[in-house]
Amino acid sequence: MDFVYAFVIGGLICIVGQLLLDLAKLTPAHVMAVFVVIGAILDGFGIYDNFIRFAGAGATVPITSFGHSLMHGAMVAAKEHGYIGIGMGIFQLTSAGISAAILFAFFAALIFKPKG
Repeated sequence: MDFVYAFVIGGLICIVGQLLLDLAKLTPAHVMAVFVVIGAILDGFGIYDNFIRFAGAGATVPITSFGHSLMHGAMVAAKEHGYIGIGMGIFQLTSAGISAAILFAFFAALIFKPKG
């Protein structure tokens, strides 16, 4: 049943993103920013962790999880180190994903030729 919940929740998040693209005429960058901010806000109120427990990968794979990771890392590090921990904590949970994105983008730039 966990797979069904993950599939349905992940699909609903994708449907919301597609509706924002089609009906609100937002660009993909705007939709991504909206999802990151929504994930951060939900984590700030302590809702996103419960959402992850319910939906599993359906809540951790979409871009909303990136906002959750940014906020969660900042809040945990702020409790330990004070205000300086906010900047440190943001990158503790997300550094692997950011590093992978940079690395794969570099290799894609080496392999493919831009047309514009």
